[in-house]
Amino acid sequence: MAEKVQITFLGGLGDIGRNCAAIECRGEVLVLDCGVLFPDEDMPGADFVLPDLEYLSDRADRIVGCVCTHGHEDHIGALAHALERFSFPIYASRFTLGLIGNRLEERGVIDRTTLIPIGDHDRLRIGSFDCEFIPVTHSVPSGLISAIRTPQGVILHSSDFKLDLNPVDGRRTDLARIGAIACDEGVRLLLCDSTCFSHQ
Repeated sequence: MAEKVQITFLGGLGDIGRNCAAIECRGEVLVLDCGVLFPDEDMPGADFVLPDLEYLSDRADRIVGCVCTHGHEDHIGALAHALERFSFPIYASRFTLGLIGNRLEERGVIDRTTLIPIGDHDRLRIGSFDCEFIPVTHSVPSGLISAIRTPQGVILHSSDFKLDLNPVDGRRTDLARIGAIACDEGVRLLLCDSTCFSHQ
């Protein structure tokens, strides 16, 4: 019987922002994004809303890293707050790491992490997680889809994406690679970002 894999969303469900998930297996935690939510008129006095970082408190010594899919604040804006409490390496594209590094230096927490650049089609182990990174088109450069291989199969996280044949960074979503993974290995779980607006 395959080992258990648990995914807990610490934000990003039911609201637009504070995207953050914890993937747990073999006693390790891989964090996927760590963003903020910008408040609306129903939250007077709030500058932003954080994901549920308290969930990570009991698992702080088991965090093997945080993968950041792209450079928007709803995916990276809470990293400085998390690093005030925990210490873990951050994996992202060079462009995204540039944005992250500036924020962490401003908050004085850059020494609590190691910034590890990842490129298109890189495949590496983060703890016991076998991760592959696939280019995706978005409104900010250097977005990455994450294919995370676990004992239960491939978890494919779409990141935010945009249907655009002329992307800002010249990188189109590698649909062929996604198709190859689906055909060769199968995708056990697709985590697909979606923003829906309801007009009444």
